[in-house]
Amino acid sequence: MIQASAYLNSQLRDLSVHSEYERRLRVLIEHCRRNLPSVDEERIRRAFQVAYWAHRDDRRASGELYISHPLEVALIAARDIRFDDTTVIAALLHDTVEDTDLSLGLIESEFGAEVANITDGVTKIDQVFSTRALGRAENVRKLMLSMASDIRVILVKFADRLHNMRTLDSLPHEKQLKIAADTLDLFAPLAHRFGLHEVKSELEDLSLKYLESDAYKAIADGLKAKRRQRERFVEGFINPIRRELDEAGFEFEIYGRPKSIYSIFRKMRKQEKELDEIYDLFAIRVILHSEGKKGREDCWRVYSILTDLYQPLPERFRDFISVAKSNGYQSLHTTVIGSEGKPVEIQIRTAEMHEIAERGVAAHWKYKDEMGGPSGDGAPVVDTSGRDARVDAMYEWVRDLLENPRANDADEFVKEFQLNLYDEEIYVFTPRGDLMTLPRGATPVDFAFQIHTQVGFNCIGAKVNNKMVPLSYVLTSGDQVEVLTSKKQSPNPDWMKFVVTHKARSRIRHWINEKRRNAVDAGRETLERKMRRAKVEIDEQLINRASSRLKFPTSQQLFYEIGAGLYDADEFVRFIKRGAEKEAEEEAASADSTARLEIEQFAADAQEIGKTALIIDGEKHTDMAVKYAPCCNPIPGDDVFGYISKTGSIKIHRVTCKNAPNLLLDHAERIIPVEWSRQKDVHFVAALRIVGEDRVGIVSDITTVISKSLKTNIRSITVESEDGLFEGTLVIFVSDLKQLRRIIQRLARLDGIYGVYRFEE
Repeated sequence: MIQASAYLNSQLRDLSVHSEYERRLRVLIEHCRRNLPSVDEERIRRAFQVAYWAHRDDRRASGELYISHPLEVALIAARDIRFDDTTVIAALLHDTVEDTDLSLGLIESEFGAEVANITDGVTKIDQVFSTRALGRAENVRKLMLSMASDIRVILVKFADRLHNMRTLDSLPHEKQLKIAADTLDLFAPLAHRFGLHEVKSELEDLSLKYLESDAYKAIADGLKAKRRQRERFVEGFINPIRRELDEAGFEFEIYGRPKSIYSIFRKMRKQEKELDEIYDLFAIRVILHSEGKKGREDCWRVYSILTDLYQPLPERFRDFISVAKSNGYQSLHTTVIGSEGKPVEIQIRTAEMHEIAERGVAAHWKYKDEMGGPSGDGAPVVDTSGRDARVDAMYEWVRDLLENPRANDADEFVKEFQLNLYDEEIYVFTPRGDLMTLPRGATPVDFAFQIHTQVGFNCIGAKVNNKMVPLSYVLTSGDQVEVLTSKKQSPNPDWMKFVVTHKARSRIRHWINEKRRNAVDAGRETLERKMRRAKVEIDEQLINRASSRLKFPTSQQLFYEIGAGLYDADEFVRFIKRGAEKEAEEEAASADSTARLEIEQFAADAQEIGKTALIIDGEKHTDMAVKYAPCCNPIPGDDVFGYISKTGSIKIHRVTCKNAPNLLLDHAERIIPVEWSRQKDVHFVAALRIVGEDRVGIVSDITTVISKSLKTNIRSITVESEDGLFEGTLVIFVSDLKQLRRIIQRLARLDGIYGVYRFEE
């Protein structure tokens, strides 16, 4: 490792920088001057020189000099995130410790402890996500720990991931899928939670570009084709608004902004509609140049003017100014009917609100000149006055998720982490009128734990709007909630069925686990005492085999049921004395024989399913066990990947399969590239969901089109009808995606058919 600053100085004196990168450095510094509260240009230049020299022999997968990456990451930090110059410097240096000979000690001596800590934090995140040695939950915890130490670590990582996504074309396809799935599953929702709207939207769009390339291209092309028509509509819509606001004396900006491709894609999927059927492809944004109380009042005045001009839809009105979102977002949202009868969304906010909406938590955080939190551990000191109290709430969110993360709760931890990223919010009140924010679907038990853990533990009932309600009652915005408690009450395991907040779930689960551990210890002690009295040797292997023979999933479950009084320890001792070991061995031999037969049958079945239609890892294979995953039913033409199972067989999944993100993220080492060959006369199972009018002869029309007109074999068809509508599932044999799309288009033209969609189990 290079640690001698004198040696570094001698190298930098003779450093020759390409003119293109000198120009890009000037652009970076100009953005720093424009967007940051203060700029130490010399430190930024020094950081660039160190990074340029450290990466002098490195190139990216695209072939360009590696320095282009840290320069672009720093530019995103300066132009889009706009936090401080320390973040920009750390962005320039973020890959030097991991990829070059520079040591962390040298970074600290040259640029200070803050830059070194941020660089170290980003390096640790990169190491965790570049190797799959650790489990997914551990990856998430490492990410959270980095946030808890210094928020700028995750800000630099957002910038790093965004530039990597922008340059993903140069990587192999399987790496593109893995990185895109990782981004959509974790980094985009995390950016949303931190209020970085622009970063979040671009991460989502770029992820969709690789995970759903056909859908992405179709939406992008559709938006481009109607761009001029949309611009004419927007201009005609905002001209009357502009005149009214000018006459009222407002200083403002107004413009139309297209919605992100990913948000349109989600809406199409959710509503099961085509692009032409989605009307709200853009939103009108009004930004007022007034501040404080006057700014909030002006937002309402503008809302009044707008609703005088256009008919509002009351059910689509949202007031995020009086009650801001948990990430600090404030704005008035309304939807009005435009001149052509189309609904148009309008957002009204001040310039200050707009900055928070775009930059989120980065706009809230304020660091003092000297870092070093209460414990002296380098944590940021936060100005908690006014709106920056939200910073404490963000810290509390991170600490709460990290609290007591037990290894055996790894999957639950990840699920709750993701739930807390994208949750919709409701606003409820205590009996004293204090406001509390909870995720949609929250219950009085969630409310109780939000007040205090002990209140949650002792909760026996609740009143909502002065009426008694069940503890499973789902709260709505505006409810006033009163919790009834008793010191004799303790958590009920059934609460886990309806609580939604991480705090409630983690505290209840911790209590249940603690109670279970006590029962396990008591059960083990009771069993060992009974075995000693019966003069039976206390042998762990014997206990394990006997508990398995009695259908206990583990010996721990046996101990628990004994300790909880659900199973008699004497009965277990008698079972052992009757020779359970011999019986277990005989059954094990039989089970092994059955398992071998099942494995052989599985391999035979898999090889029968058109495996010659695939090119696996660049080659055709006829001796591999191949199975097409029933969770997504891939067919030729689908974008697919292969997953090597523990038995050595290969399961083929669609990239859009609901299980794809978990496989790509958790088992990257088992993923192999798969392509379709030009194999003929191989047929695959595909399923369609058909919705339409329940009329006489509709099923006959469907089967006629499939069997006679399109010469396609039907495997099965099921139909259910209710209130004049029918919904059917059609399973057919097709040769490829092109044939399936032709079938969908033909069925969609039948009289009374409302929609035909590809169906996944």
